[in-house]
Amino acid sequence: MEKDNVNTVKYPALLDIKFAKVASSLGITKRELFVKMVEYFYRTKKDPSDINDDLLKSSFAKSHKVYTSFIKTQEQLLLIPMKEAMDKMISNQKDIVKYFNEQVVNANKSILKNQQEHISKLQETENLLVKAIEGKEKLKTNFLLILNGYIRNREELGSFKAREREDLIENVRKQIASL
Repeated sequence: MEKDNVNTVKYPALLDIKFAKVASSLGITKRELFVKMVEYFYRTKKDPSDINDDLLKSSFAKSHKVYTSFIKTQEQLLLIPMKEAMDKMISNQKDIVKYFNEQVVNANKSILKNQQEHISKLQETENLLVKAIEGKEKLKTNFLLILNGYIRNREELGSFKAREREDLIENVRKQIASL
């Protein structure tokens, strides 16, 4: 070092204690430490008043790495298996809904077909009942006509014509049998 051109820097005594501790921990003199500090700030162009700059950056970098590794671990342990399980569950739900819809549609078609068959059978039964009722009424009407004709003819015959009376009874029986 040059001893020719020496300048003096004044600073408080408490700072000198810190300065001496740093120099002794590095194993160099206070003058050498001062020269190295000036070189360091000159070359790096860092602001010496911003002492937390490097510490903050390294702290952020460490925290970022820790958080990133934590997130990647959680992703592997939790998120990916959960996503796979949810995808499987969604697929199963879709299959269940599809199966349910197919079953419901088929059941509805079957029920509708059975209802149509019942309606047609009921219609046929109703038609048969109407015909039966109409036939019964027609039968009653015809029977009354035959009965009235028998009564009228019997009254006209009187009590002495047995042969004609037998013919009338036989004729009425044939008419009733043909109903």
